[in-house]
Amino acid sequence: MRRELDIEQVWEQWFARRDSVSRDRIIVHYSPLVKFVAGRVGAGLPSSVDPGDLVSAGVFGLIDAVERFDPERAVKFETFAVPRIRGAIFDGLRSLDWVPRSVRSRAREVEGAFTELEGKLGRAPTDEELSKHLRLSPTEFQKWLSSIASTTVGPLDRALVAGTEPRALSGDVPDSPSAIVEEGEVRRLVKAEVRRLPDREKLVLSLYYDEGLTLAEIGSVLGVTESRVSQIHTKAVLHLRARLSASGVA
Repeated sequence: MRRELDIEQVWEQWFARRDSVSRDRIIVHYSPLVKFVAGRVGAGLPSSVDPGDLVSAGVFGLIDAVERFDPERAVKFETFAVPRIRGAIFDGLRSLDWVPRSVRSRAREVEGAFTELEGKLGRAPTDEELSKHLRLSPTEFQKWLSSIASTTVGPLDRALVAGTEPRALSGDVPDSPSAIVEEGEVRRLVKAEVRRLPDREKLVLSLYYDEGLTLAEIGSVLGVTESRVSQIHTKAVLHLRARLSASGVA
């Protein structure tokens, strides 16, 4: 029986020929990486989300990584591929419309409360003020945040739009000059608004997105439960959504 080529040889064939056979062998070899990333993403999602859908979406990210990978950059393929696999999975979630309309409606109500109260108070509202404005008990408000939490998973740029109505996504970064300029302006605006958040919200976002800590690890740092960290994180993302919307950013 013919000995199967090792992965280094397959890569060499792919770079030399760009043939579908080599590409398919590479995809099969790295398919466990897709399952690993999908598993990490799925851990923060409701049970109604089919893990198979996450894996299927992630494969498109893997294919994109194989076709774009340049060994001259001296970056391991796994390092290059993981962000693309993760991004494809989150874009797949958007297309699946997995966020219930009732949850999106609650998110919009909380965002509206942020906008109204900040306009009146001239500062960030407290949980008590938000719950009173929404005519909820403090306990009910925390339950709302917990239910909305599923819309705030993934990278911050995706979390900021995950609760909105779904739309078709290409999965590619727009490359027109105007789109690049617009994207840069939005990123600068997001960074500026993050700096204006209350200290605890800002700290949770920093530890989660910049330092890569899990919600449980952040809870250990702050001395609170993982559930409470999730609520603070959700509140921070909704706060940002409200401010971006008030700034005219969709």
